[in-house]
Amino acid sequence: MLYTNILKNNYQDSINLMRLTKEINSLNQVNKSQIMMGTDANKEILQTSNLLTDEAKQAKPNDLIIVVDANNKSTIDEVMKKIDNSLSDLSTQKNNLSTKEVSNLDDALEELPEANMGLFSIAGEYAVPEIKKALDKGLHVFSFTDNISLEDEVSLKKIAKEKGLLMMGPDCGTGIISGTPLAFTNAVKPGNIGIVAASGTGIQEVTTIIDRLGGGVLHAIGTGGRDLKGEIGAITTKEAIVGLENDDKVEVICLISKPPAKEVRDDVYKLLQSLSKPVVAIFLGENPESHEGNVYLAHTLDEAARITVDLANNNEIKSIYLDDITYDASERRTSDKEVVGLYSGGTLAEEAKMMISESSSLEPVQKDGYILHSKDYKIIDLGDDEYTRGRPHPMIDPQTRIDKIKEYANKDGVGTILLDVVLGYGAHEDMAGALAPTIKEVKEKAKNQGNILNFVATVVGTENDPQGYSESREKLEEVGVYVEDSNQKAVRRALGFRGEKFNEHEKNLKDYTGETVDIPEISKNISELLSEKPKVVNIGIDNFNEAIRKFKGTSVQYNWKPRAGGNKKLIKILDELDKLDEEINTENNQVIDKIKKAQPFLVDVVKAKEVISEFSEVNEKLILHAGPPIQWEEMTGPMKGSCIGAAIFEGWANDKEEAMELFDKGNIKFTPCHHVNAVGPMGGITSANMPVLVVENKLENIRAYCTMNEGIGKVLRFGAFSEEVVERLQWMRDTLGPTLSKAVKLTDEGINLNVIIAKAITMGDEFHQRNIAASLNFLKEVAPLITKLDISEEEKFEVIKFLSDTDQFFLNIMMATGKSIVDVARKEASGTVVTTMTRNGVRFGIRIAELGNEWFTAPVNTPKGLYFTGFSEEDGNPDIGDSSITETVGVGGMSMIAAPGVTRFVGAGGFQDALDVSNEMSEICVDSNQNWTIPNWDFKGAPTGIDIRKVVETGITPIINTGIAHKEPGLGQVGAGTVRAPIECFEKALVAYAKSKGIEVE
Repeated sequence: MLYTNILKNNYQDSINLMRLTKEINSLNQVNKSQIMMGTDANKEILQTSNLLTDEAKQAKPNDLIIVVDANNKSTIDEVMKKIDNSLSDLSTQKNNLSTKEVSNLDDALEELPEANMGLFSIAGEYAVPEIKKALDKGLHVFSFTDNISLEDEVSLKKIAKEKGLLMMGPDCGTGIISGTPLAFTNAVKPGNIGIVAASGTGIQEVTTIIDRLGGGVLHAIGTGGRDLKGEIGAITTKEAIVGLENDDKVEVICLISKPPAKEVRDDVYKLLQSLSKPVVAIFLGENPESHEGNVYLAHTLDEAARITVDLANNNEIKSIYLDDITYDASERRTSDKEVVGLYSGGTLAEEAKMMISESSSLEPVQKDGYILHSKDYKIIDLGDDEYTRGRPHPMIDPQTRIDKIKEYANKDGVGTILLDVVLGYGAHEDMAGALAPTIKEVKEKAKNQGNILNFVATVVGTENDPQGYSESREKLEEVGVYVEDSNQKAVRRALGFRGEKFNEHEKNLKDYTGETVDIPEISKNISELLSEKPKVVNIGIDNFNEAIRKFKGTSVQYNWKPRAGGNKKLIKILDELDKLDEEINTENNQVIDKIKKAQPFLVDVVKAKEVISEFSEVNEKLILHAGPPIQWEEMTGPMKGSCIGAAIFEGWANDKEEAMELFDKGNIKFTPCHHVNAVGPMGGITSANMPVLVVENKLENIRAYCTMNEGIGKVLRFGAFSEEVVERLQWMRDTLGPTLSKAVKLTDEGINLNVIIAKAITMGDEFHQRNIAASLNFLKEVAPLITKLDISEEEKFEVIKFLSDTDQFFLNIMMATGKSIVDVARKEASGTVVTTMTRNGVRFGIRIAELGNEWFTAPVNTPKGLYFTGFSEEDGNPDIGDSSITETVGVGGMSMIAAPGVTRFVGAGGFQDALDVSNEMSEICVDSNQNWTIPNWDFKGAPTGIDIRKVVETGITPIINTGIAHKEPGLGQVGAGTVRAPIECFEKALVAYAKSKGIEVE
């Protein structure tokens, strides 16, 4: 049976997930499993594996899909525990790295302003705009990322050339800059040699042979395998050659090329012949008859490496480079048997094909996953896409080769299996040790059956590689593998088992009589890149940082995930909006400036009907509610309960039944609080005679209103409507409201709320769940005023006692403050800053600066948190209330770090979790508000100005601290917790904003 678990917005590197899948598949009770991100390409893999479930189909590219085929559900608990532990281990490993981690390119460049290179290892379907962005920021690009179209590669390389930058790749897995390894590279000694190559195992084979011969490589510049195609015209190759020509520390240049287009090859060859430095060139597939002019032409990678070292050491160049290999009689007993090459390196496989085809006079026929397929020889590149879809590369994971070894070892006609074992950074930590047991097993089986099965391997590596060159050779030799020190020698030994021989002819140096060209000037950017250690923004696989830092390079880790959750439509919109970045930022900063300059004062407490004209403008009875527009039929339990309480409070009904009849008949009109300059907590229900706090933002003299806080438990805002609830409301109308009104009017201009907020945030309030400091500071301001009033001592005592007992009293003041702030900020405003967030128990709604009063809504989520005794999540109502106005202006959940004492109550867990939340919220905000600084956040200001672009781009949605109401009317509060705003609101707003800017959104 298939079991599916989707971890929302949990992006992980594909290599780590492939390894984790292998680990889970090793469990006895698991038939098979697949753990991967929810991209369309990955869903195709799941479909092919018969693992695509309905739940998996709904996953987004940033969601982690876990599908397990197991016989019983209990297995899933063990699987999830193992996955959680593995992901936690990865997180711990990241935390132990000294590399700084960021989540976007701008932050990376802020952290490492001197960065000069972006190293990409991200999903190819999203890579092009990301690479273009790096080029636009002035970064050279090294792209291990593949699956980029030829058309896009041409475009990117032309952009790079115009900017004087190197575009290395795509599909560029290996490189060295100033002695620093990049991506899957070996630990090679630095020296006076510079290499330009398609990248991958071609560079690895040549550089490791150079290292073992005592030479050293300063640069190995990868170009990507298609650079010498006619459509591209060797853009990167020529730029790299010119760079090496102008680097005084490089004395010999080596060019390694896959079969090129003839016209491009001729163009590059003219450039090589025009250099002042000696050049070794190998165009794989060509068998040159002589060296010519300035260029020494090699036939094999081994020969290229040996000529290069001799030139670097000023040694005489030999006419032939071919060591003797001897064979004993037992080896010749396989002369009628087939040779199978199981390669992890594509260039090495190509070289093997070339050598075998020449030696055996075979046509190099490619067929069904083989790059050479004949009666006697089969060569397979197991690193090809056909074998790596949904699986790790064979340099990383031995399983594919183990399976293939067993498959071919059991075939009677196979006498020799040819392997490459590639060492270095990023490769398997012990590939030789991983393959050895299987090799030993199949050799012994063959021997017991009276057969001879030979294994031949080349180890591509150096003594300084993490796996150790000598140690790897020894592990293979111990199980009877013939180990050669180059692929050329390994192929020759395999040929020798069949009695065939690879020959080289002598090559002499002749004059070059063809055309030469003027050497182009080197760009300043390329010159600087090659003159110092690289400073890298590593975008993708974090393991690549290890080698960079070990070899004295500098890096910052950009933990990339697909922009906009991989939604191509939204990515296109964001790309177009990037072109308007300066204009939008200017508009957003104007909104933020108004938020920062806000001057909120509590100026009065009056009945709602005295300040909200809509109460007198309608003939029907009017009730204000929280959230975007909603009618009685849609309302959830708490809001209906609050409406019932309001009807009884206003005298429209005597009990629940009479009130329900009023509402069911449609005798009550409903309007959102936000439509009348008001806000209301939870249900938000406000009726004409309820007292409201009046907060004036004196920046532009705009007022906002909110009912007063009743306390916790069974209160109207949570849907309770019992007699005690109504009596409390009546007391607040008749005593509390008038008393506070009189007290406030004793001041010259009202009570300065910015001062109270600034004080309270330093005392541990975040103003949504925790308001005790602000409430007491408010009491400190108002109590002396109350004592001056000409009212009874009993009334003074009742009011002061109520204020001192109501820890959350300031919440409603903060809500009115937030509303007054955003209503000024959004007045005649433009840009992408969120100016309203609110919920009505059914829909979450936002408004943005540019689009005024237009609502963008999506279904609300249900809060997660802690429940009072006797209640559970099943009792909780979906998210509800206008109190998210606090998060809209940067406090509440946005400033969770301000109130670490409340994090456990709202289910966050502790100080570190609170810190993580606020750091995350900062990523989606334009700025921080230094008027409200948080001491335990190094006095950083509250995150300010939620930007819909950042929300959609990152997939990070605002987190809201909230109370939890019982879903049935009349029962009141049952807990408290946190809830995420649904991203769909922000996506809809972004689409509408793009349309307003004339951007095509389809």
